[in-house]
This record gives sequence, C-alpha cells and structure tokens, in this order.
Amino acid sequence: MMRSTRIAVLFLGIPWLASASYGYAQSDLPPAKILRSLQFVQDSVVMGDHSAREMQKYLLETIDSTLRTADAAIFEDSRNADAALAYIMSGGNPQTLDYLVARDVQGHFDTRITNILQKYLNGRGSQVEKILTDILPEYRKGVLGPYLMLIAGNITVNRDPVASLAFFDDARLTAPGTIIEEAALRRSIIAMIQAKDHDKALSYIRKYAVRFLHSPYASQFADLFVNFAVEGFATVPKEKIEEITQLMDPARAEEIYLRIARQASLRGQSELARFATEQATLLTSETGDISRAPLSKLYSGLASVPSEGVHIASELLASIPNDELSERDLALRDAAKAIAEQIVRVPTAENPSGRPGQNPTGESAAVVQASDEDTKMQEQTGQAVAGAPLKEFFDKSRARLNEIDSLLEQEEK
Repeated sequence: MMRSTRIAVLFLGIPWLASASYGYAQSDLPPAKILRSLQFVQDSVVMGDHSAREMQKYLLETIDSTLRTADAAIFEDSRNADAALAYIMSGGNPQTLDYLVARDVQGHFDTRITNILQKYLNGRGSQVEKILTDILPEYRKGVLGPYLMLIAGNITVNRDPVASLAFFDDARLTAPGTIIEEAALRRSIIAMIQAKDHDKALSYIRKYAVRFLHSPYASQFADLFVNFAVEGFATVPKEKIEEITQLMDPARAEEIYLRIARQASLRGQSELARFATEQATLLTSETGDISRAPLSKLYSGLASVPSEGVHIASELLASIPNDELSERDLALRDAAKAIAEQIVRVPTAENPSGRPGQNPTGESAAVVQASDEDTKMQEQTGQAVAGAPLKEFFDKSRARLNEIDSLLEQEEK
C-alpha cells in the first residue's frame, strides 16, 4: 500500500478497496447523489450496521469509476465538484484526486483545497496548515466543512493537542451522528491523552462509549481506553473505569478488564491488575462464558506474585493447564511461576556454630541482610519500569534472586 493510501486510511478509518478495473462499478447518477448514498451507508456502519460494509465498498468503487469516466462538464455543477473532494476525504482513492486535478483545465475545483488535500495525503499537511485555517470560515457550513475541520485537527494535533480540540469539536458538532463525529471523537481522545488532560479524555471516552461502541472502528477505541486506564491509573479513579465499562455489554467489558489486567501485570501495577481481574471474574459469572477463566487466573496470579499472597499465586499459576493458554501466555505463565517459586523457596541460613557476628536467633548479620533483601525482592518484583519488556523484567528479577542464593550458600560454608 502506498504512503498516501495509508494516510487516507488513517483519516477516517475507511480502507480503500479498489476494484480490479475502473470500469467495474459504474453509475449514471451524478457524483453528488452517489456521495449522499455513500455518506448514509458510512454513517450506518459506524452506528453498528455492519451488514452495510459491502454496500460501502460498492459505493466507493462506483463513485471512483464515475469520477474518472464522466465528462468534465459535469463538474460545472459545484455540488459534483464538492462531492468529488468529499469522496477523497472519505477515504477514497488519492490517485483519483491527482487524475481530476491534472484534467481540470476549466478550473472547476478550488485549487486551494486540492493543494491542501494533495499535501495532506502525502504527509505534508503542516505546509498548508495556515491556508486551511484561513479558508475554514468560507467552507464551514457547506458539504466540505466538517471534513476540512477534521483534517485541520489531524494536522494540528501533534503540534498542539489542546488547540486541535477546537477543530475536532467543530467537526463532530457540525456533523452529528456521522462517521465524521465518530472519527473526531476518537481523535479527541488521542489529543487529550497526549495533553495529559485525564478529565477531558474521560469525557470524550464516555461520549464515544455512549454513541459509537458498535462501530467497526471501536477496536481502536478499546486500545485507547485500555492504554489510558493503565498509563493514567495514578490519577484516574477505578470508579471512572467502572463507569465506562458499565456502558458496555458484559462480554466486551470482560475483554477490556482482561486486557487492562495483562498490561498492568507486565508493568508491575499490582493494585490495578488485581482490580481488573476481580472485575473480569465478576463479569464471567454474569456472562457464563468460562473460556476466559484461564486468563483471569493467569493475570490474578501475576498480580499476586509481588504480594504477601505469593504462595497462593504460585499454586494458582501452576494449576492452569497448558492447553488452555496461548503460546504467548504460556511463556508469561512459566516466567511468573519461576519468579514465584524462587521467592517462596525457604532459605537454609542457620548458623549453629555460635561464631561472632551472630544475632540472638543464631543467624549471622549477612544472613539477616540476605533475608531482608529477599523480603524487599518480594515487594519489588512487580515494580517493573513502565513499558520495559517482560523478558528484561524477569531476567533482572532472577539475577537478583541468584545473588541472594549465592550469599546464603557462602554463609553455610
């Protein structure tokens, strides 16, 4: 897939599904009427009608073929010219824009907009940021307005996430209930996470969960929500996480909690991991779906390794059958078991000789120090640096335990 096509996909989340040839899907209807049908279908898709996706594909192909085969005179009607540009901004084929611009000898298209789109779709949106913001008032109330505002937000977000919010808000409020609102809400969540404004991020997360939870692009929303819950746990109350998941069906909420539990476990966020696994377990009893029970046990065990319940965690991890976990989760389970088993292993550190350096219980100072380090290790095992690879985390933990074992062995000699 070419670079420009990838950018178009990221814009609204609509993949360009090119036909085998441009003559595959043709229509005698003008582009403006085909666009209205396309918009209706796209809006139906994001509201949860996934059966309309094939029609969306067909209409994308149809309007593309029509734009390439129609007589240039058709664009004398500004509605058709606007429809062509709206199609491009709806995830259409970027090459069709180049085709139309190259043949626009009569000046039917606003060159300011075609220049903006060509730069934007080729990853050079920052070059036309000022031009775009200058012409927005002119187009705000027209067909192209919401699309252009969404592009303006996308261009601005990396430079100034807070400023981009004004564009995203305008886009969604100008086109409520549409694919533009859905895309603007997702981008608003990203912007507020980047700005570390957790209150506003939660506000947009809640809006999305209420309006577009059944959109085919809700998987990206789920990724954002899980990462937000884990990254922002220090400042985001658990009650707020619960509030969002209560807007979901139980199966979806259970999946979200399991994903939160996994990430929190890998980051050593024991409190969040335990909370998430407890919520997932409660939802399992509600859904009756026991297929995810092994994952709940796995993440519950991981969360308990660095706690006083490490013995129970070790037994819990050992009780999970191999055939109930994926290869990735098996590796995670085995690594956690190794750490838990080393933590709970009882050291043989007594020194009965009564030599100097012993404390009143008969243990040497070195053994006491080693024992203290073992205790500290139990407290610190789960405190992995955020984002550190799991292998590095467990390797460091094993190395620390091996140092303690060596010290104990020296004292026994």
